[in-house]
Amino acid sequence: MSTARRAGGRGHEDESHDEPDERWAVSYADMVTVLMCLFIVLFAVSNVDKTKFELLANSLATGFGQEETIEGGADISEGLVIPPELVDEESPEDLTARAVAEYESLEELRERIDGALTAQGLQGTVDYVIDDRGLKVGLVGAETFFGDNSTDLSGKADAVLDTIGDILATVGNQVSVEGHADHRVSAAPFPTNWELSGGRATQVARFLVEHEGVAGARVKATAFSDTRPLVQGDSVEALASNRRVDIVVESAEEEQVRALIPALAEAAQTKEAP
Repeated sequence: MSTARRAGGRGHEDESHDEPDERWAVSYADMVTVLMCLFIVLFAVSNVDKTKFELLANSLATGFGQEETIEGGADISEGLVIPPELVDEESPEDLTARAVAEYESLEELRERIDGALTAQGLQGTVDYVIDDRGLKVGLVGAETFFGDNSTDLSGKADAVLDTIGDILATVGNQVSVEGHADHRVSAAPFPTNWELSGGRATQVARFLVEHEGVAGARVKATAFSDTRPLVQGDSVEALASNRRVDIVVESAEEEQVRALIPALAEAAQTKEAP
């Protein structure tokens, strides 16, 4: 009986091993499916229409703020992807156009000031420079604005500033009033030329604000002492030229635009020269 059980037990074990193990087929099927998908994708990529692919690439590039990929073409994306106010770069043509417009605006302001002074018989009392800062109106002190070691405005200075101030009150630009002194050592009551040049700038700034109605928030006064002479030497004319105040009507344009203005001003002067 024990022998039969053993025989029966072996027979039962043999029957369990006769059934096939098909778990490998699942993994094989997954692998075949993946390979099939891979070949389908490779086939699709190999047959992509080049034009459509470039259209898609340009649309994505524009969406991420990049330049187009088609050489010499235009931006072919539809709709406004990037708001204009977020675009930082401008073409050289746009910058030049803005610089020309700003130069013309400063030149028009110069002509208004010069015409008003001429109408009052005060022509030649100031000089003008248009550069990357804006329009500089120079009040030279030779017997016109300031005496030696003095911040007091002369009677003619009041008349000139009254005429200029009427026009400055009508524009919105910032105004920098910059005082200068000649190289001689200052005397009492001014410890140094810094106080002397600063006092001159302050007198002009106060006149523009208090008498001409130029908004105080638009005006600033700066002292340069004797650090920026116009003329070298000790002659009476040289000393008077350096004893001055400059009224700078500052340009509100960006630096890259303002940097183009000096060349425009030089070209205009060359054109006007006989």
